[in-house]
Amino acid sequence: MLPRIADSLSFLYLDMVRVVQDDTGVCAQIKTDDNRIDTVYVPTAALTCLLLGPGVSITTRALTTLARHGTSVVCTGAGGVRAYAGILPDSLTTHWLEQQATAWADPERRLDVATRMYEKRFGDDTVPSGTTLAQLRGMEGQRMKALYKLLAQKHGIGRFRRNYHPDQWHQQDPVNLALSAANTCLYGIVHAALLALGISPALGFVHTGTQHAFVYDIADLYKADTTLPLAFSLHQSPKPEQDARRKFREDLRLFKLLPRIVRDLQDLLTPGSTTTDDDPAERHDIRLVHLWDPQTGTIPAGVNYAPEAG
Repeated sequence: MLPRIADSLSFLYLDMVRVVQDDTGVCAQIKTDDNRIDTVYVPTAALTCLLLGPGVSITTRALTTLARHGTSVVCTGAGGVRAYAGILPDSLTTHWLEQQATAWADPERRLDVATRMYEKRFGDDTVPSGTTLAQLRGMEGQRMKALYKLLAQKHGIGRFRRNYHPDQWHQQDPVNLALSAANTCLYGIVHAALLALGISPALGFVHTGTQHAFVYDIADLYKADTTLPLAFSLHQSPKPEQDARRKFREDLRLFKLLPRIVRDLQDLLTPGSTTTDDDPAERHDIRLVHLWDPQTGTIPAGVNYAPEAG
C-alpha cells in the first residue's frame, strides 16, 4: 500500500542530472570531475513532488515508475522558480474533481468557496453577508499591505514593494528573490497535492486564465505563515534563492503542510468532510471505471447494455 498524500515527503528539486530507472529503483546520476558517476536514489513511493530543473534528462521507465507511485513530476525553471508543466497519474478517482467542477460551475457556490478561502487565510470567523468578490479582493489587498509593512518593520527594512520581473530577475532585492523562489516550491507542493487527489489545477475560484489557477488559490492560504516570514528573514542573504529553498524545506517538517492542504481542500469543496485512514479518495490504486447516466447517475462499466433479442 502506498503512503497517503498527507503522509508523504514534501518535494525534491533536481538539476544538471540524469534520472533513470535501474534494477533497484529511480535514481539521479551526475558525472563528477574525475569522470565517476555518483548515484542518489529517489524515494518515489514516499515522495510527493519531484521538481526537474534545467539540465535534467529523464527516461520513460523512470517517469512510468514515478507515475505509478503517484509522485507528481513538475518541470521548472532555474532554481524551481517557474513551473512549466506537471505529469498526472491516470490511476486516480474523480470524486474530488467532480466536487470541484460542480462548485466551480455554480456562481453562488464559487463565491462561497472564495469567501471561505479568505476566512481560512486570515483567520476571520465570518465575512459579512453579501460581500462581493471585488470587495474580498480589496480586503485581501489591505491585509497583505499591512503584513508587508509589519514584516519590513520587524526586520529593519525600508519600504517594501512586491515585484516579480522574470526578465529583470537579478536586479531584484533579496526579499523578492527569496519570496519568488519559496513561492515556487510552495506551488509545487500544492500542485502535487491537487494532482494526488485528482483535482484540476486549472479550475480556480479566485484566480483564472491559467492552468495553475487553483494552485495559486490554495497556495495563497499559507504564504503568510510560510514563505513571507522566510523571505523577509533572508533580506541580507547573499544567496536568497538557494537559502529560501533550503530553509523552506527544513521548515516544512514543523508546518506539516501536506496534511493541512489535504484537509483544507476537502473542507473547501465539501464543507464538513473529514479525512480518514480508509478514505478511498486519497488512494492511488483505484482503477474503477463507471458509465454516466443522466437519470440513475453512475452505472457499472464492462457490461453489454445491448437489448436482448425478443
